[in-house]
Amino acid sequence: MSYLSFKKEVKRGDIRPVYFMYGTQTFLMEDLLIDIIRETSLSQDDPNVISYSLQDTLLDIAVEEAETFPFFGGKKIVIIKDFSLVTAQKQDTKLEHDLNRLQLYIEHPSPETVMILLAPYEKLDERKKITKELKKRTALVECAPFDEKTLSLWLDGQAKTKGFEFTVDGKDSLLERVGPQLLLLASEVEKLALYVNGDRVVDREVVELLVARSLEQDVFALIDFAIKKQLDKALIIYHDLLKQREEPLKLLALIARQLRIYYQVKEMTKRSYSQKDMALQLKLHPYVVKLASQQINRFEEKQLLLLLEAAADTDYAIKSGKMEKTLAVELLLMKLSSLHARR
Repeated sequence: MSYLSFKKEVKRGDIRPVYFMYGTQTFLMEDLLIDIIRETSLSQDDPNVISYSLQDTLLDIAVEEAETFPFFGGKKIVIIKDFSLVTAQKQDTKLEHDLNRLQLYIEHPSPETVMILLAPYEKLDERKKITKELKKRTALVECAPFDEKTLSLWLDGQAKTKGFEFTVDGKDSLLERVGPQLLLLASEVEKLALYVNGDRVVDREVVELLVARSLEQDVFALIDFAIKKQLDKALIIYHDLLKQREEPLKLLALIARQLRIYYQVKEMTKRSYSQKDMALQLKLHPYVVKLASQQINRFEEKQLLLLLEAAADTDYAIKSGKMEKTLAVELLLMKLSSLHARR
């Protein structure tokens, strides 16, 4: 079940007895937990909302809690965090967990309890019996990074709950500045809602007024200005970042990373990879691949290789003491700007 499907299901009041949430997006897990707690008419500090971590609590204790009746009737929610028993990673605890007890429970769950298992991990061990049983017998919710379409729908939903809506350019501007990081996006949506305060629309002008670019987006803009031969604007961003105490070596590493992404996306585009497949292969968010795809036509393949080599040479020159780091990165930007870029 996807995140958005889950939201719709819970909103209808359809609460399952056991949920198994996995994936790297812990922000989504917390958001879904709030939905379940709200829909069951409980609050996070209610005694019938009990949370355990398998790092310091036996699984038996959590299952036993799920089997007992809630205080004063109604519903009970039992949250089991750090459920690493579905992964291949080595356990950081000496506790011996009884998986048979859990398996028996999910076959016949208590009607008064909602059990939620949280596995904030990228990969599950599909060979394990417990993994197969949980996928078979529970409501499975994947909390993975959103693709471009889901991210757009999620932002629309966040805005709607705050009483406003984005224009197309407003939403694009927010994503350009913040990137696909959900926690930061949610925080910025909150800020935008407070600013518009009753106005229904947030456009690019409002976003640019209130939302600062992330460091990665500053580097993206820096490269963008350089390849457009607007070196003065690129250097303004660079020196602004230095005033914010950003290390030139760190900025160099981010510039090299961005150029490497351009090269990889250009190569994979030649081989007819879809943007989705590129994101999977390169382990990047689809939105990052989309932005790179919009830039790669400015470069010849040889130019990107030369720039990557120049970035490596700059790194060596700094670390070997041959060049002062601030000046070295500035010279790299000049070299980037001096190359012919197709328009």
